[in-house]
Amino acid sequence: MDRASSIPAPPEKRRSGPAGLLKFVVRNRALYIMLLPGLAYLVIFKYIPLSGSVIAFQNFNIFKGIWHSEWVGFKWFEQFFTYPQLRRLLVNTLLISFYQLLFAFPAPILLALLLNELRSMVFKRTVQTIVYLPHFFSWTIVFGFTYMILSVQTGLLNNLIESLGFERINFLQKAEYFRSIIVGTGIWKETGWSAIIFLAALAGISPTLYEAAKIDGANRFQQLLHITLPGIMPTIVILLLLRIGNILDLGAEQIYMFLNELTYKTGDVLDTYTYRIGILGGQYSLTTAIGLFKSVVGFLLMVLANRLSKKITGEGLY
Repeated sequence: MDRASSIPAPPEKRRSGPAGLLKFVVRNRALYIMLLPGLAYLVIFKYIPLSGSVIAFQNFNIFKGIWHSEWVGFKWFEQFFTYPQLRRLLVNTLLISFYQLLFAFPAPILLALLLNELRSMVFKRTVQTIVYLPHFFSWTIVFGFTYMILSVQTGLLNNLIESLGFERINFLQKAEYFRSIIVGTGIWKETGWSAIIFLAALAGISPTLYEAAKIDGANRFQQLLHITLPGIMPTIVILLLLRIGNILDLGAEQIYMFLNELTYKTGDVLDTYTYRIGILGGQYSLTTAIGLFKSVVGFLLMVLANRLSKKITGEGLY
């Protein structure tokens, strides 16, 4: 037998260019078909609406449309930057966002770590169901629960305060309590749901790492410090960077439900101001200019935070 003929032929070199790409797509067509709904959603609801940002530079008239409205340049940006209460809006927005990063962002991480330590599956699933439930409540219902607890007339907390011999406190109408109420209700509503991502990251850590650590004599805290936290660090970093990119977006619904004339000093933020002048006032060009400003600031902050993260932890979005 010829020795040369027994040597296996080298594998066929992968074809490059359009023909090779088409062959690759056809071979993995099932995956691309599953990807189509997500891509369609992004294109229709995320990218196409970006063209509407041009009305930030127009005196937009809903009857004339984008193509026939008058161009005014940076008029609306100038009006926004010279707004007398701009400083208050920015300070309130940044402070509430900072408090959410400081208190609300770590909450689902801690919850996921605690749930991960439970050994009884029945108890674990029961707790998960209970902490997930508030996510499905609207902010109107959450405000109703909060009112039942903090109301100066019939609130459970004020009843307790009065029974201890102290005067009732009007929590919902005092500006100094507003930010704490917003952050606290946000934690109660979203912590359980947000913990799902971290529980999924914890499930991806190999059990053999914990077994090896036990053999080496590591206790539970040492396993948490050297295995668990490093294992979920990429997830933490990515979600933190995305949160920093949305630092000026607090959501008008929650704050608007709790906001009143007595709490404007600490509770009026960019989102509530945009709601008032946009939805109620019909100033669509001005609100678009504010949205564009928030997007640019968020993008720059995310890029900066990503670079810092890459240098410090080696993890980042890209």
